[in-house]
Amino acid sequence: MKVLLVLTSHDQLGDTGLKTGFWLEELAAPYYGLKEAGAQITLASPLGGQPPLDPKSNEPSFQTDLTRRFELDPEATAALASTQVLSTVKAADFDAVFYPGGHGPLWDLAEDQDSITLIQDFLRSGKPTALVCHAPGVLRHVVNEDGTPVVAGKKVTGFANSEEEGVGLTDVVPFLVEDVLVEQGGVYSKGEDWASYVLQDGLLITGQNPGSSAEAADVLIKALAG
Repeated sequence: MKVLLVLTSHDQLGDTGLKTGFWLEELAAPYYGLKEAGAQITLASPLGGQPPLDPKSNEPSFQTDLTRRFELDPEATAALASTQVLSTVKAADFDAVFYPGGHGPLWDLAEDQDSITLIQDFLRSGKPTALVCHAPGVLRHVVNEDGTPVVAGKKVTGFANSEEEGVGLTDVVPFLVEDVLVEQGGVYSKGEDWASYVLQDGLLITGQNPGSSAEAADVLIKALAG
């Protein structure tokens, strides 16, 4: 099976002067879960090449066994350094797609027409689509063939307003993931802050936060096997 992982290319945390990007655990956990299930993994990002890592995600308090493994894995780091340009990849070449989060996707992937079209192509061709933490926010402009929001009537989750408040970025981000999913008609629910919480509704798989990354990958693997 072939799985595409889509990462952000955005590295500015609003007007704070701080850096952002993708969250390392949200890449490392699905990367190894999928790899160990036999998947061939391709990484892509809007600009291609090395995507920006949110520096906070590599602080000691946020490191995990899998993030440390990823950082010491020459094959993994080489793949990360040479992600494909998002506009050049096609859903037809893959069996599923996984979007790691981090705050970066709220600025670029949520508005990126290549990303929007790609997700629509995956879903319309019956292929599982997983997004974790902030990444469910990239569904905000994704629509069904009849023009209705793709999340309308779907059970979904994503980074909770209470979690965004917990990291002090409620007034920095361009939008709140929970709010957008609700506004688009999603049947939003959440678990405890920072605990793993994953929902599957048809082809759509969403995870609430970084701690949901491994479980979201497991659900995606089961969907592919099903």
